[in-house]
Amino acid sequence: MSCNAGKPDSGIALEGSPDVDELPQEEDTAQRPAWVRVRLAVLKSLQQTGAAYWAMFALMFGIMLFGFGCEAYQYNEGLGVGNFNNPNMWQLYVATFIFWIGMSHSGTLLSAILHIIHAEWRRPLYRFAEAMTVFSLLTAFIFIFVHVGRPWELYYGIPYPNERMLWPSWQSPLIWDAMAILTYFLSSILFLYIGCIPDFAICRDNTTGWRARFYAGLALDWTGTDRQWRNFRMTYLTVACFLIPLAVSVHSIVATDFAVSQQPGWHITSFPPYFVAGALYSGCAAIITLFIILRHVFNFQEYLTLPILRKTVRLTFAIAMVWTYLNCVEFASVWYSPDQAPKAVLIQKATGQYAAFWWAMIFCGSVVPFALTVRRWQVSIPVMFTVSLLLNFGMWLERWMIVSPTLAHDYYPWTWSQDQWPGMYQWGIVAGSFGFFCLMLLIFFKLVPSVSMHEVIPMVLPERNAAARDEQQA
Repeated sequence: MSCNAGKPDSGIALEGSPDVDELPQEEDTAQRPAWVRVRLAVLKSLQQTGAAYWAMFALMFGIMLFGFGCEAYQYNEGLGVGNFNNPNMWQLYVATFIFWIGMSHSGTLLSAILHIIHAEWRRPLYRFAEAMTVFSLLTAFIFIFVHVGRPWELYYGIPYPNERMLWPSWQSPLIWDAMAILTYFLSSILFLYIGCIPDFAICRDNTTGWRARFYAGLALDWTGTDRQWRNFRMTYLTVACFLIPLAVSVHSIVATDFAVSQQPGWHITSFPPYFVAGALYSGCAAIITLFIILRHVFNFQEYLTLPILRKTVRLTFAIAMVWTYLNCVEFASVWYSPDQAPKAVLIQKATGQYAAFWWAMIFCGSVVPFALTVRRWQVSIPVMFTVSLLLNFGMWLERWMIVSPTLAHDYYPWTWSQDQWPGMYQWGIVAGSFGFFCLMLLIFFKLVPSVSMHEVIPMVLPERNAAARDEQQA
């Protein structure tokens, strides 16, 4: 018996169909059935590992160890090694925390919203987008421990019964973050796992050894019956509907951490929608980056097609314009406000010690996206890869420009003369977070299919000729 996704329309196994190893290894693989081509390509990405993969794995592992070493040193010596001081208690840690929370919205956008509106082009994208969601949230959760400074006392913030009758302060933004992120993290893992169950069954039936046992445990005795498919689709849709308001609330809560304070430049009512737009923006830019990397490394050109890239690029541009509009609204509300302190912070951003980074944020976040409007560039792999990296760099700068300039130009003049520049150990921990995130993705791509086989199979044959014509025209 073949894999459980033997029929592209139902996913029920075909009796008597040949196994992959029994098929003739001919040069023209396009003559094989669609489900065989998809299965061969995805299983090959799981089982065959080249030198480039191990080189990238070693690099990311080294960066992660460097970041963990910086955190261990800070743990022993205190937050002073990161160049923290009394007025500047939030800096790169909180900025990077917001960045990773924003990155997590990529999976929610493509998997949940586009699934509900029946956007078929999401099928090859949503698996690695959902993986980005889970690992981004995991990385962001680590920064809560790093930022607190006394991680051994973090259990005080957990609401559990104890003999001291101590309960967390629900007025603390840290408690809001912990509850929201934990709920979103667990829901995202459930969402990712449910969508992988049919693919785990395919891997179970086409692997041997420890992999077969590993996938058999995850597949939950999936056989592809009509009842299983009905329950699967209903459950997946239900979790998707639950995740959309949850994702919006998570980043709105992160924005409220700033909006409820009295700091100049933070006490702004437009922060929740502004943060949500920025989260979707950075998530879509990261999807473009990973789309191009997977397309090149695993040879997924037949599934990660240029028409799908063009749709993703156009969606990213639309969100970029929403973010730019909300940015202009914030600048205008501060500039025309009678409150002089936020205006002083805005002027300090544009002309002070952070001016170069602030203008780089404006350029990468609001000017570079216009490159996405050039039709021939929308399907140019080198151009889109470069643009996506610039967009993500701009969105990280945007988070930093929210946090540090306000603390460097507070209400009190005595804070203005302080050295606000981050220390080496702060930069090391931030770099380690990127190494940790990339390392988790590398491990994920060798254990879980990075492209959903049961979703891609139905779209391969009807769209194959159209995609080929589009790529030739591009």
